[in-house]
Amino acid sequence: MKLGGLQKMTLLDFPGKVACTVFTQGCNFRCPFCHNSSLVLSPELPELSQEAFFAFLRKRQGLLDGVAITGGEPLLHPDMPELLEKIRALGYAVKLDTNGAFPARLEEILKAGLADYVAMDIKNSREKYERTAGVGGILPAVERSVELLMGGSTPFEFRTTLVDELHEPEDFAAIGRWIAGTERYFIQGFVDSGDILAGSEAYHAASPEKAKACLEAIRPWVPVAQLRGVE
Repeated sequence: MKLGGLQKMTLLDFPGKVACTVFTQGCNFRCPFCHNSSLVLSPELPELSQEAFFAFLRKRQGLLDGVAITGGEPLLHPDMPELLEKIRALGYAVKLDTNGAFPARLEEILKAGLADYVAMDIKNSREKYERTAGVGGILPAVERSVELLMGGSTPFEFRTTLVDELHEPEDFAAIGRWIAGTERYFIQGFVDSGDILAGSEAYHAASPEKAKACLEAIRPWVPVAQLRGVE
């Protein structure tokens, strides 16, 4: 597994924890609005060695509570459970970000208790899912991952990045019917990182008014839904 970078401290990525964030390289999705396109498309990026990563974790024992693992797509890598075991052996809690495309690997991690918190992207309504994700044939796997999280005991959240050109309030009503009753759901504001897969002029953040309309559309099914990072 290739690690693509490390954010040494975050108060935002892992709810309730002072954490670091480690990025894995590679992704099976091609979301055109992806803000980490270099991690998705550039396998020759400078690599953070696992030795350096674990040396960092050993030095931060007692200072950090957790490790957030994001990408790319972490579950693209079959050896992810081994990495999580090593992190937990040092006393850290683990938050795992995923796009939901690898339900068998997710199930293995959940059953083994290797993740303390999971954040899964819900890219769009079922009808627009594969266009939004940039690949075909992935919806059944995503649906299975939703079932695993909602039927399990590991704390989790679902989240959708709201992109003006890709989402409408009716899409969020459809998402709400799909994940009705979930305990944590966030509509996130799109941010142009300068590293957008489709280019910085292609996609834009929705207006605050549209974001609120999307929130109201999902709340009949997901009353706990909140906006995150929407100005």
